[in-house]
Amino acid sequence: MAEILGKINSIQTLGTVDGPGVRFVVFLQGCNLRCGCCHNPDTWEMGASEEYSALEIAQRAERYKEYFGNEGGITVSGGEPLLQAEFVKELFVLCHEKGINTCLDTSGSILNENVKELLTHTDHVLLDIKYTNENDYKAYVGCSFKRVLEFLEFLNQNNIPTTLRQVIIPSLNDSEENISLLNEIIKKHACVERAELLPFKKLCTVKYDKLGLDFKFKDLPEPERKQIDNLSAMLIKR
Repeated sequence: MAEILGKINSIQTLGTVDGPGVRFVVFLQGCNLRCGCCHNPDTWEMGASEEYSALEIAQRAERYKEYFGNEGGITVSGGEPLLQAEFVKELFVLCHEKGINTCLDTSGSILNENVKELLTHTDHVLLDIKYTNENDYKAYVGCSFKRVLEFLEFLNQNNIPTTLRQVIIPSLNDSEENISLLNEIIKKHACVERAELLPFKKLCTVKYDKLGLDFKFKDLPEPERKQIDNLSAMLIKR
């Protein structure tokens, strides 16, 4: 059987914002979505990447194991890592053999048998809930919100610890109504340990210009820190 190779965009050795504790973060290449607020358009296409075996990545992560402490470990992000679910599963199996905690950072837009198998080897999920209604998902993401909720329900049924994340974009999801709907999602899913609101940023404009792509949200303002704090205060705490 041929070895599965992962298409990798980049690696961050000591990340502190990609899951619990200090993380070895692997950004995979390829994404099935085209989010208006995407910070990493360079990860969209599968072609522009380097290939590594799961063993190569696991061995590199192991070098940093002493920095992980009790909570840290490896996080696989993207792009969309669920597009390479078989590779990520193999990587997570190897990491568990080395005593390394595993975390998956995903949009939750894919749920097939390969993804379900991957999730049985996943210790924590960072789930990006981009909006809280179907219309915005179809307009600004390119998939159905129902698909994401089905993914979250699978996490809940299998008791997989989850952090919900949402990028706050002025005029689109910076309302009390959105936070109220997000709280309803949290209430219904005991697997959700916490929720985080992140500010929309436009530093990525340089990437879009370099790639000759149109940044759809370039004319939207960035939220003020106080606004993020006020909305965060409304979130259910666990």
